[in-house]
Amino acid sequence: MLSVLRRSQLYVPGNNEKMIMKASSLDCDSVILDLEDAVPSAQKERARSLVRKMTSELDWGKKEVCVRTNSVATRWGKADLDQLRPVDRLDSLVIPKAEEDLTRVYKQTGKRLIPIIETAEGLEEIGTIVCSRGVDAVSFGAADFAFSVAGSVDSYLENPYVKTRIVVAARSVGIEPIDNVFFDLKDREGFRRQALHARALGFSGKQLIHPSQVSVANEVFSPKPSELRWARGVIKQYERAKGRAEGAFSLDGKLIDAVHYKIAKRLLKGSDRTSGNEHEGGR
Repeated sequence: MLSVLRRSQLYVPGNNEKMIMKASSLDCDSVILDLEDAVPSAQKERARSLVRKMTSELDWGKKEVCVRTNSVATRWGKADLDQLRPVDRLDSLVIPKAEEDLTRVYKQTGKRLIPIIETAEGLEEIGTIVCSRGVDAVSFGAADFAFSVAGSVDSYLENPYVKTRIVVAARSVGIEPIDNVFFDLKDREGFRRQALHARALGFSGKQLIHPSQVSVANEVFSPKPSELRWARGVIKQYERAKGRAEGAFSLDGKLIDAVHYKIAKRLLKGSDRTSGNEHEGGR
């Protein structure tokens, strides 16, 4: 799979030309032009045409450009796949309410796929979903999932069981888990708190519903200076200890061994990604 930076994935209504134009200049890693929930039935076809036009004509820089299709089981979703397939600057398709192997979608479109786990059936089939050809990441839709299981949205926005299961499924096949949206735009501290918890669980980034959330997501899902200092110290001391045939040592009063060395190497690799040129849009 192509490694793509997705600390911040911003949803933009696919029927709003002004908001699409603004999104092209924002500092998010990834933009999701939404043809599903953000677009009423009567505007589906118009929105699809607008998305095709704007995707091709705007300068997106290094952003990943995604489209959230309608459910592939609906006539709108089938039309989305058929008509979006030829769009070169479209990098990935976000597939809502994923519940089965998506290999056929990849074969039909040739686009990277990001399924969203939004139903009980989807969570039960997550192993099959993440192993589908073309699947490059996986996300979680808390509101639809809560409806699916007759639960409360607030409970599933923070549910550790569901989130851990998604992270484990994603990491087990080498793809990235992306955390769910946070609905309360006024609660910036709540958003930061949820993002920090998501990163601690192993998520790579967060899906967003407003530009004001972009900078916080980019900050939270980037290595902090203190983490990088720790990582460089661990790598330096571990390699010295390895040369002396020592498997473990103490650093600042804490035991350091091979797993900490691996964590440190991954942190530095993550820093290279956020500051370098590894993230590239286009196909």
